[in-house]
Amino acid sequence: MVHRSIHPSFTGLCLTAALACSPGLHADGMVPETSVVIVHEGEAEAAIKVTNSDRNPALLHVTLEHIPEDTATLLLVTPPIARVEAGESQLVRFILATSEPLTAQRLKRVVFEGLAQTSQPGQRGEAKVTVNVRQNLPVIVHPKGLARNTEPWKGLRWSLREGRLKVSNPTPYVVRLAQELHSLPSRTTWQLPRSYVLPGDELTLASNTLAAGDGQIRFTPATVYGFAVDAHEAALEQDEP
Repeated sequence: MVHRSIHPSFTGLCLTAALACSPGLHADGMVPETSVVIVHEGEAEAAIKVTNSDRNPALLHVTLEHIPEDTATLLLVTPPIARVEAGESQLVRFILATSEPLTAQRLKRVVFEGLAQTSQPGQRGEAKVTVNVRQNLPVIVHPKGLARNTEPWKGLRWSLREGRLKVSNPTPYVVRLAQELHSLPSRTTWQLPRSYVLPGDELTLASNTLAAGDGQIRFTPATVYGFAVDAHEAALEQDEP
């Protein structure tokens, strides 16, 4: 059996199309109803529906993962494993497991994987491979009393000093964005180390003297559900030595 980790993105769509056109190759898929899980502290838990899109029963295996910058255990998931019939759905609950009040949004990840329960034999001489598609989604834990913000990227602060680009996030919101940036007017390309900026984060990128006189930064933000929106331009402060 071949296992591959596929994010819900264009790559996953391409793989699905390829599988549909390839005889003897079949994908088992657990499909969550949303592209992100949001757990509100005031409600203490959240739930989403996951559907078995395969033709056969499968075990749904749910795993919570930490991001490198935040390894605290904040959530419990139930059930961690469940049998789901073909075409049926399973409700998965995320339960807040922290006693300390939250002061800012927190970011985790969850993996939904379908483990095949049956394997139909192929015809004589036919090779048959099963691919278990893993859906890896972000989980955002939202503090009680924190207002909803549909444009959190506007709170980022950008600065340039001696050719080094710095971005900081003084807000309580997780900001998601494309990793490629451009400073203007030189159109110098920069690359963030990851596609999110956490509350309190300060990221500094390697020096590039071509951008020394630039005054703006252009980047592509994403909504809380991970969908890209129109490019956004922000002022680029020139830090004093």
